[in-house]
Amino acid sequence: MKKTAFLFPGQGSQSVGMGLDFYQEFDFARELFDMAEEITRINISRLCFKGPMEDLTMTVNLQPAVTAVNLVCLSAIEKEGRGADISAGHSLGEYSALNASGVISKEDTLRLVFKRGDLMNRESTKHEGAMHAIIGLAIDKVQGLVDEVQGGGVVSVANHNTEHQIVITGAPEQVEKVSSLAALQEAKAVPLKVSGAWHSELIKGAEDEFRDFLDTVSFNTPERGIIHNVTADFGKDPDEIKAVMARQLCSPVRWYDSMRRLIDEKVEIFAEVGPGRVLTGLLKKILPEDYPCRIYNINSLKNMEKFLKEA
Repeated sequence: MKKTAFLFPGQGSQSVGMGLDFYQEFDFARELFDMAEEITRINISRLCFKGPMEDLTMTVNLQPAVTAVNLVCLSAIEKEGRGADISAGHSLGEYSALNASGVISKEDTLRLVFKRGDLMNRESTKHEGAMHAIIGLAIDKVQGLVDEVQGGGVVSVANHNTEHQIVITGAPEQVEKVSSLAALQEAKAVPLKVSGAWHSELIKGAEDEFRDFLDTVSFNTPERGIIHNVTADFGKDPDEIKAVMARQLCSPVRWYDSMRRLIDEKVEIFAEVGPGRVLTGLLKKILPEDYPCRIYNINSLKNMEKFLKEA
């Protein structure tokens, strides 16, 4: 069997209608949505299938909604006897990867992301934040610009998505300053539609409370490989994984390094499991031109059937 990696999307991959075909087709999908609604007391299925987008994208709703769809897509593929050798998830998506690797249950996955979204939303109402994607500069250049404007307020790197796509996060004025400096170096700065400065010190107030909540959840030794955002490396010890997940809230997402690690591991099949195509889009920008692999999206019944037939 060819080595397979599952990639799980996070915030930014949502769309109205996501997961509907699985919900209509499978009892287990309806049960997962019911579980999400019981945990959150939010009508997750209605938000996913009917929106409105404005409500769906609220962090407190979005985190359990995207995760529910990720888990439904994962369950569908697992019930066909297919799994991954290695899993990774982008920010929020890392919790779905923890489930795929056998570290936490589906119920605890939903509990954790709901708590995470609630705490992040709380901190974003206390501290105004912004995030911009800087396109066209390498990480060391962007980090240099961030260092240049430090002192006037919080600004840092949030996501290293591809070699030349880096997201910065922090106080709006400071983020604008870095973007202006990047523009002078002929880079492009794209403001992101987010309600807070995710992966920054501005949500640090959530970290201790979330760490305490993590301690209420049972973490198991991974049954399959998982690569973490914070380290871009494998996690093996349950206590270490829990500590890494507490740090993940305010630490940069090292996605580029994580994907390079999968290349080093000679993964031949990549499948984005969940809504959208964000991660496969990033992956295609990271993979060497001559790298031998197949890339799939498992975000609909039709695409899942394609994966099962070909992969």
